[in-house]
Amino acid sequence: MISISQLTFTYGDGTFRLRIPQLALQSGESAVIVGPSGSGKTTLLNLIAGILSGCKGEITVGSTNVHRLNDNERRLFRLQNVGQVFQDFQLIDYLSVLDNVLLPCRIHPSVSVTKPLRERACLLLNSLEMSQFKRRSVTRLSQGERQRVAICRALLLSPQIVLADEPTGNLDPANAERIVQLLLTETERSGATLMMVTHDHSLLRHFDHVIPFDQFLERTLNADSPEGDA
Repeated sequence: MISISQLTFTYGDGTFRLRIPQLALQSGESAVIVGPSGSGKTTLLNLIAGILSGCKGEITVGSTNVHRLNDNERRLFRLQNVGQVFQDFQLIDYLSVLDNVLLPCRIHPSVSVTKPLRERACLLLNSLEMSQFKRRSVTRLSQGERQRVAICRALLLSPQIVLADEPTGNLDPANAERIVQLLLTETERSGATLMMVTHDHSLLRHFDHVIPFDQFLERTLNADSPEGDA
């Protein structure tokens, strides 16, 4: 589902260079990326999603080479194929919790709010004990509650891939476990691929693959590598 070959990406000022010779994940697999802050983990997620462009090499999701798409095509690709959980959540302050979860249905004419999608949004909120807040403004939520809203939004359209950047960073251990189980259950149900960034090593045991990101620049990595490499 995700295939990366000879990827090189450099920010404009040349102070940061990301180089990944090889990485592959199959449909239905889960991988967790670990490594020091500033090593490019978030950059990789944004490259896969097509938020960042201008890389050399190949990033293929399914049959789509993401960086051969133009800006409009990448936006549609993200909506139809990618569920993304951002570190800063990117919620809309003037919308309610439920409307934030339903936001993907309002940003492109190819997707609209339907009764089944509204019911799915409510189901996801209920699974994270957020249903009582669905009419509340997100400005009245704690950081952990906002994070759960962002996760529900990412899962709403049952995407082919889910990219989660520190989705448990603001949560207590019990809720962190619940979030990981929800992500794994939902992606397994739909046969999606999950890639998650975390600094919480207690969560690594839940994933098919552990990718030690600080080694990307040192040698070729493939998700088929045993977890003992981490």
